[in-house]
Amino acid sequence: MTQQSFGVIGLAVMGENLALNVERNGFPISVYNRTPEKTDAFMATRAKGKNVKATYSLEEFVKSLERPRKILIMVKAGAAVDAVIAQLKPLLEPGDIIIDGGNSLYEDTERRTRDLEAAGLRFIGMGVSGGEEGALNGPSLMPGGTKDSYEYLQPILSKIAAQVDDGPCVTYIGPGGSGHYVKMVHNGIEYGDMELIAEAYDLLKNTLGLDHNQLHEVFSEWNTTEELNSYLIEITADIFKHIDPETNQPIVDLILDAAGQKGTGRWTVQSALELGVPIPTIIAAVNSRIMSSYKQERVAASKILTGPTANYEGDRKVFINKIRDALYCSKICSYAQGMALLSTASKTFGYNLNLSEIARIWKGGCIIRAGFLNKIKQAFNQNPNLSNLLLTPEFKQTILERQQAWREVVAVSAKLGIPVPAFSASLDYFDSYRRARLPQNLTQAQRDYFGAHTYERIDKPGVFHTEWSRKEEKTLQIS
Repeated sequence: MTQQSFGVIGLAVMGENLALNVERNGFPISVYNRTPEKTDAFMATRAKGKNVKATYSLEEFVKSLERPRKILIMVKAGAAVDAVIAQLKPLLEPGDIIIDGGNSLYEDTERRTRDLEAAGLRFIGMGVSGGEEGALNGPSLMPGGTKDSYEYLQPILSKIAAQVDDGPCVTYIGPGGSGHYVKMVHNGIEYGDMELIAEAYDLLKNTLGLDHNQLHEVFSEWNTTEELNSYLIEITADIFKHIDPETNQPIVDLILDAAGQKGTGRWTVQSALELGVPIPTIIAAVNSRIMSSYKQERVAASKILTGPTANYEGDRKVFINKIRDALYCSKICSYAQGMALLSTASKTFGYNLNLSEIARIWKGGCIIRAGFLNKIKQAFNQNPNLSNLLLTPEFKQTILERQQAWREVVAVSAKLGIPVPAFSASLDYFDSYRRARLPQNLTQAQRDYFGAHTYERIDKPGVFHTEWSRKEEKTLQIS
């Protein structure tokens, strides 16, 4: 019996599309889904006439694959992944490779790696970005695990990944849960990017009164610029073209303003807090989605709480350009925060991440693909130990030239009562990072006053405590 080269478990849209991508690139596949009706529907439609073998039990599925078996799991992150692995494990043989292509928490991937490697099996936790279209036509792939497992999979992964000018959008990320960690931070940056675009849209629509046609024109124009050319700007421009046939209104105006989230943004924030890395733009984006879910409370509050009239009286075209500049500066800060988090995680967890390569594989296929990722790739290629993107000559100059416009946009937003939490957080990040001295000397004094937490001084070494409540001040050197 001829055996198949690759197996996919889970035939939701992402699983189907990745399966078809693998088959189209010359690798015969087997598929399995928990519900046989889904498998039958796939075989009768999208897989018809292709080199796809349907299986209806995990035993049949495993037997249909050539050794070492290469199995991609595309099921909901969490307990479902553990359940599939538990069912697969007794059916596999040493050297077989399991790939988890979902948005799993990197700590779960670390645990699964330890468990499966101890049993002689190989495990790859692989971030997949690009949505449904990317999965079918070429995603950005972020595989983490043992290097030899990646090398064995590399011929397949290189073919199914998006292709850009400097190679396929896949690279070996690092050991353990590194692939899913990088995908998690990718999604955090994505949260920041989407929130910044939403805030620009809010300003254009509600302070300048742009209609859907004008919004389409503005975002289309921005997408032609070197600074803002990106997938998210492109699809934003396209969204404004779509009209609801029932109401003849723009569809975007009919969508409930309560954004969902699946956890990766929250995980990014949690990890950053644990590692002590500031990512205020991404935090603001997560908070904005949470705030949006309070729809009923906001509607009620809107009838009671008043603010200024959101009506800009200056030159509209000039202000549109200033919003563009503010968006780009804020976007740089969002990516800078994400890359700084990856750098710290790499050192803390021993991932040995190549940030230049990570920026390169994000250039195509993925949701945050953007023209300026090439500049980020070059920056880390020139200096792998770069502490922050804001320090590179090009990004530094970009912000210095545009910061006045950025500041004006944030100030006008506050004056007109339009919330721009991610624009503001990005500007605060820049202003905090560029200052040699922050007011946390007072914070340290307060901590020492009420809790004897001690402090350091700027004029001499050592650790000190002041007995603040004594009639006569007394400062002690602790060490």
